[in-house]
Amino acid sequence: MTHRKHILVTNDDGFEAEGILALVEALKPLAKVTVVAPSTEKSACGHSLTLTRPLNFIEVEEDYYKLDDGTPTDCVFLSLTKLFDDNNKPDLVISGINIGSNMGEDITYSGTASAAMESVLQGIPAIAISQVYANGRESIKTHGYTLAMQTIQTLVKKIFEGTYPLPERKFINVNIPPIAPETCKGFKATRAGNKLYSFHSEVHHNPRGVEYYWIGLPKLGWMETKGHTTDFEAINDGYISITPIHLDMTSHDDIEALNKWI
Repeated sequence: MTHRKHILVTNDDGFEAEGILALVEALKPLAKVTVVAPSTEKSACGHSLTLTRPLNFIEVEEDYYKLDDGTPTDCVFLSLTKLFDDNNKPDLVISGINIGSNMGEDITYSGTASAAMESVLQGIPAIAISQVYANGRESIKTHGYTLAMQTIQTLVKKIFEGTYPLPERKFINVNIPPIAPETCKGFKATRAGNKLYSFHSEVHHNPRGVEYYWIGLPKLGWMETKGHTTDFEAINDGYISITPIHLDMTSHDDIEALNKWI
């Protein structure tokens, strides 16, 4: 009897987000799908693991859970260590489809990417996938998640064929351009670019005069490179960006100089 592949799906936008629903729809023809996602939006929570309060799996429907009140990392950690036994571990973890980009240094903030990080830390291959949007999400209203769904189906099929080139403790971070599928130029393997940060926050006052703050989302900008080799540039040029990410954050080129300095 042929083994049916098993995919764990999560996100950082919450269990009812339109992106995760589109992802599940795309994956169900390819594998058994189990969803474990945060009960509320956890955007920009990074690789946060909850250590100060208990967490609960709440089964919304068969093979579909929300984690109350957990992060994407919590979802993957508890799923792989408690929800599944050793005979039922997923073959692949996919995080997304995120509403908005996860490129450049923003990967460090990303709950979407961090769920994939947690998966590869536990020895399961992973993909993080994000839908870049334009014009205040109007592009998503126009084009939906069709290109993202087609992309994830293509990548999953290739992985299940046994041709996945990345070793352990590495995952792929996928960003989808905000364009119609027929105008996409294809895939491009990229490196994470350097974002031009415009640090933005706003101060307001509540009815009692107490200050509070909103951290704003800056306009997307990046440093250009020769040959357009970054995720930002691939998206801007109409390509699907696929960036290999590894968890070794050591700056190897600087070890010798640092040894001399100390």
